Amino acid sequence: MALSEQFLQEDLHPIDIVEHLAEHYDWEFDRIADDQIAMAVEGQWRTYSITLAWSGYDETLRMVCTFEMEPPNEKLPILYQMLNDVNDQCWSGAFTFWKEPKLMVYRYGLVMAGAQSVSPEQINTLINSAVMNAERFYPAFQLAIWGDRSPQDALQVAIAEAFGRA
Repeated sequence: MALSEQFLQEDLHPIDIVEHLAEHYDWEFDRIADDQIAMAVEGQWRTYSITLAWSGYDETLRMVCTFEMEPPNEKLPILYQMLNDVNDQCWSGAFTFWKEPKLMVYRYGLVMAGAQSVSPEQINTLINSAVMNAERFYPAFQLAIWGDRSPQDALQVAIAEAFGRA
């Protein structure tokens, strides 16, 4: 059954849909406000903090996926080079590093201009993409920062996207 079949043909608030998905997948979540939800999604390498917020003003569902990273200050130039190289490989969303809270961040905004409604499949894809990209590039960030590998070498070990079925 498609995710959207679980919902009636009514227009649901995007954060209501996210909440239903979180319940479906048994993710820990907190409905911070009517327009915002925070979740914890377990990955292979880390538990990722994912926040989604709806802005009716610009009709955008914003997602921020974070995980802790505490690189030494002398490694920041390498990290920034890694971010450039990694973002060249991301088709949707982008990584950035928030220095003060020491968080690696993957961000994406789903624009729904023209009063379009967002589907559960779109939101599910958005969240899965964030986790898959974080999982794919986490080892590369680790190798470059703590393994003293060059950004190019570190990216060679990034988990490649899988195609087909097991």
